[in-house]
Amino acid sequence: MVRLAPGAKTDYRVEEQVGHLLRRAHQRATAIFLERIGATDVTPTQFAALVKLRDEGSLSQNHLGRLTAMDRATILGVTRRLSERGLIERVGDPNDRRRTMLSLSPEGRALIDRLVPNGFKVSEAILAPLGPGERRSFLSLLRRLT
Repeated sequence: MVRLAPGAKTDYRVEEQVGHLLRRAHQRATAIFLERIGATDVTPTQFAALVKLRDEGSLSQNHLGRLTAMDRATILGVTRRLSERGLIERVGDPNDRRRTMLSLSPEGRALIDRLVPNGFKVSEAILAPLGPGERRSFLSLLRRLT
């Protein structure tokens, strides 16, 4: 039998905790993304990288990782897979020979241009259970947590 420390709360329910609820919400959002984005071979992190390269043009891998909130190992894997698929191109930085710049290939641009409209549909489906005011509040609160 497990003994609790004196005064320890016994009504702790994991399913009521913020971390658990955020993980469940993330699982739901990922499932909706994979169902609706229209390309089974593009992950949410790859999509974010492609969109940011579309928006910003040429970026270093490090800068792309910061802009998309990915750690070094994650952005390395994402850019490696996108490069292997021919969706991004790597070019040496003319201002710093140590740095490689990333940009969309023509194939990558065509793909992301085709997928972005579905990105709006993904967001709409994720937020569908909420009314307009709730959506604004929810997104505002999420921004405060990040």
